[in-house]
Amino acid sequence: MWPTAIHLFCVHDQNELLDTVAFDEALACCAFRPVSDREARRVGWTKPAGSQSELYAHEIHRHILLAMLRQERLLPAAVVNEEVNERREARESAEGQSLSRRERQLLKEQVLEELLPQAFTTTKRFELWWDTSRRLIGVNASSRKRAEEVLDLLRQTLDSLKVTPLATKTPPGRGMTQWLSDAESRPASLLLGDQVELRAAEDDGVYRARAVDLDSAELQSLMEGGRQASKMAIGIEGVARFVLHDDLSIKGLEFDDKLLDEASQSEDGDDPAVRLETDFALWSNALGQLVDQLVEWLGGEADPSTPAATTP
Repeated sequence: MWPTAIHLFCVHDQNELLDTVAFDEALACCAFRPVSDREARRVGWTKPAGSQSELYAHEIHRHILLAMLRQERLLPAAVVNEEVNERREARESAEGQSLSRRERQLLKEQVLEELLPQAFTTTKRFELWWDTSRRLIGVNASSRKRAEEVLDLLRQTLDSLKVTPLATKTPPGRGMTQWLSDAESRPASLLLGDQVELRAAEDDGVYRARAVDLDSAELQSLMEGGRQASKMAIGIEGVARFVLHDDLSIKGLEFDDKLLDEASQSEDGDDPAVRLETDFALWSNALGQLVDQLVEWLGGEADPSTPAATTP
């Protein structure tokens, strides 16, 4: 799987736990198992290349690939509340008095316990890319919350893991605002996309636009009015196009066609592990280049001990 959304983190305590055999054994100890009738959710590692593979971790040129499954039972709050209210009203009518807060809480817990085994389950997969040469982790997840959940599992697996979100000396929002308002300030290798999100200094709403010319007079007028860029579509020639967010997360990631063509033309002998490692070698190298370029454009990596600057 080629990632489409990446949250980036710096690793501060990379250690000997990355020994390949020991690491794979540690991952196996935290392997995924389906939720039981009494569990609302469960996470665990899965084999990236599928059940026929023997590996929980694939390492290619100091890039490690892991995959986590998250399964949860779908029990809508409205369904629970409706059942709780019906039972509460029946008891209060029979007993002739209102239930206490404690009794209402116990009733809700009882309803949850009874309904949970009947709920459908949904399962999602999240990939974790660990670039050990850069001491960098990227999690393929749509939200920071889910990315942190993957990191929590890795921390549990290794007993210790100190990471912080990747930060740059120039905040991404400030950098994007500068690139939009001053074409001369744009890096030579930066490709301008066609979507943007602008926020006002005061609570004056959010301007969102897709399929637009980012150098248009309308956008420039908004920038002159003091709006700041919080999202912007950009790209790096030969590598990828993506939407950069002001927290340095990357969404809508689309790798260059040449990389995709190279992947499709490679021979894998119908072996899913070979296919996965071929793709991983290509996209992990490209993602490393992408991160290096972004950090360079934004003035270099910030010292994690220094408080983050704020976008004006």
